[in-house]
Amino acid sequence: MVAVIATVEEWSSLKSLLRDSAGDKDHRSTFSSLGSNQVCDLTVHGHFISLHYADLKQDMTEEAISNAIDGCFKSCTDGVSIFLLLIQGGHYTKRERRLIEILQTHFGAEALKYLVILSLEDGKVVDALDDALMELINVCDGRYCRITSSAAGHKMRALLEMIDYTLAENGVSGYTDTMLAEARKRSTEDSAMMMLKQKVREAEEKEQTFGQLVQQQEERRAREMEALRLKHAEERKKEAAERKQYKTKREGLEEAVMSHRAMLQLQVTATEDDETKKMSVILLGLSGSGKTSAKNLILERACNQYSAHESSHEIPQSTLTCERKEVFAAGRRLILVDTPELWDEDGAENLELVKDCLALSLPGPHVFLLVLQVGRFTQGESEMMGHLQKTFGREVAEHAIVLFVRFDGNQHRPQRINDYVAGAHSALQDLLRKCGSRYYEVNVTKSQNALSYPQVKDLLSGMNKLVASHGGRSCSVRRFPVQELQDRKTVIEERQEGVQEVNYLLREAE
Repeated sequence: MVAVIATVEEWSSLKSLLRDSAGDKDHRSTFSSLGSNQVCDLTVHGHFISLHYADLKQDMTEEAISNAIDGCFKSCTDGVSIFLLLIQGGHYTKRERRLIEILQTHFGAEALKYLVILSLEDGKVVDALDDALMELINVCDGRYCRITSSAAGHKMRALLEMIDYTLAENGVSGYTDTMLAEARKRSTEDSAMMMLKQKVREAEEKEQTFGQLVQQQEERRAREMEALRLKHAEERKKEAAERKQYKTKREGLEEAVMSHRAMLQLQVTATEDDETKKMSVILLGLSGSGKTSAKNLILERACNQYSAHESSHEIPQSTLTCERKEVFAAGRRLILVDTPELWDEDGAENLELVKDCLALSLPGPHVFLLVLQVGRFTQGESEMMGHLQKTFGREVAEHAIVLFVRFDGNQHRPQRINDYVAGAHSALQDLLRKCGSRYYEVNVTKSQNALSYPQVKDLLSGMNKLVASHGGRSCSVRRFPVQELQDRKTVIEERQEGVQEVNYLLREAE
């Protein structure tokens, strides 16, 4: 028995060819139905063959086609000898390819050993067979026949001979139930294997997806860690800068504290009789030059005092009498004597004021501090050295230092005091030369408050060096006896104490 694998169209074409050749006495065909299958009993030259066909429509699903072919197989009670694939005019279309795939899936690859291809050529015939059909023919060991209406009987005989040859080659019984059972078993195993492979593939895909996710998370974490590292590095850099700034401030404060402690220690241990540790300075200059402001600033900085509202920031009133202030600075008891103008416009000296400043400067004077305002140098100031030498002796120039005072109201603000001196009037430069080119500056302005501490420190250092260069000796002024000056100092101090007591009583009375 032969199970025909074909669409309705090919089966109809085969039936038409067989009926057209019914007049041939060597060829006889009978058509009948067996359940849902169609049967064609064919006798050619004494050879009998039964063709069984199940309707395979184009719109059928793969499962429906498999069931139809399976029903056709079961209708062959003696088993299937051969599978017969019908194609039209040598055309191997997608429909026939689909049928072969279903045949292999349902009956296994073993079914192709019993497959014969029959081309029905009662119409348009292809000039050359396509590659897919040639490949199938090769798999079927060349079992390919052609049949036309004009030679149907002859070609059918050739078909039967090919079937007999196929059975002789592969087994007389043809495709059996045992083969089908084994094919289904293999199909089940293949399905299980395919399912296993599918699961493995899905697991691999999940693993790959998970790996990609892990990699993305690691990359994101690496970026976050890098950003965090950079942030921490920036924070550490900032902290290091802050620590350095704090250390600098702390060292400055420690230096100030140590200096203050040293000053307090000197205040405790020093005595009035320790004359060698005293440095007496007389501040000299015209009215408005800044003597009192300079004195106040030196006192405050020497005592390490700082204030946002310091009195030295404002120009004080003119000094009318000589005033003495003492403070410990740079390891010495520093005596500052502020003076009013000691000469009038005609150059005549005020003898009483001269005696007062000398008396208050005892055991000095060691230094004459000539105070000039930056940006102002008058005729009287150009003649000041001559007045000083006339009053205190020619030795005064050797003990003199010029101090430039800078106020907010100055019109000339050179960037550096050296630049100011270099471009100054020749009379000022001559005065500086007579003083041994010893000059310093102090700022008594709010805007330059931070500069005053190192400026005062430099000034004190310069005065100490000057005193040291003279072996600690004061300037010798022989005009007045020392005893007279000491007595005058005692009188001045008693008078000042009396004034202070009266002021105290007045405040208490209020």
